[in-house]
Amino acid sequence: MAAEATLITAFGAGVLSFVSPCVLPLVPPYLGFLAGVSMDELTGTEDQAAARAQVFSAAIAFVLGFATVFISLGAAATLLGQVLREYLLYLAPVAGIIIILMGLHFLGVFRIGLLFREARFHVDKKPAGLIGAYFVGLAFALGWTPCIGPILGAIMALAATEETVYQGVILLTFYTAGLGVPFLLAALFAGPFMRFMKNFRRHMQTVERVMGVFLVITGVLFITGHMASFSFWLLDAFPGLAIVG
Repeated sequence: MAAEATLITAFGAGVLSFVSPCVLPLVPPYLGFLAGVSMDELTGTEDQAAARAQVFSAAIAFVLGFATVFISLGAAATLLGQVLREYLLYLAPVAGIIIILMGLHFLGVFRIGLLFREARFHVDKKPAGLIGAYFVGLAFALGWTPCIGPILGAIMALAATEETVYQGVILLTFYTAGLGVPFLLAALFAGPFMRFMKNFRRHMQTVERVMGVFLVITGVLFITGHMASFSFWLLDAFPGLAIVG
């Protein structure tokens, strides 16, 4: 498998998870909650420098929290894939069909009720500093809305095909970066991010459709066994991706 193209795909999947309709709208309140600041402080109308430092430090701890879970899942998926390697020929089409069904859900062909349910972590008070923010990050990874589950599942399926645990860890590290870097940027530039949110809300349905297309294509590649061929094509089409490796 062309590692560089696969890592770029994982990073892009993380970004797509961040802008999904069930994550992006919740970023501002979570940022304020994590740092214990008001919306005015978050948007820079009160004591901007101090609030920004609070928000950004809490965001780093939060990202490290969900990174711990996602990267561990990457290692576990690769280990499981190694155990089931002799059955991958049969399991890949099954995984592909499941991924396609989830993609059709986001395209609006039909609706899967489970994907509308939220399992977010709720608390009654601000976590105790950076440690609290880290644990909220753990809870985010374990129980956030299932909306990011289909995309994460596709990346996990990729991790299961990797030959070493190290490769699976790196793959999920790139996915986590795709989800975490925008979150950190939102924390660092909270005011502009809030203005961006007001304009971007009307594009949420388009994002959902893009998620669906991404999942359907990934599912088809799994079923046909052309995931590696797609990776090589991506490298040929965008040679600059090779710098990742």
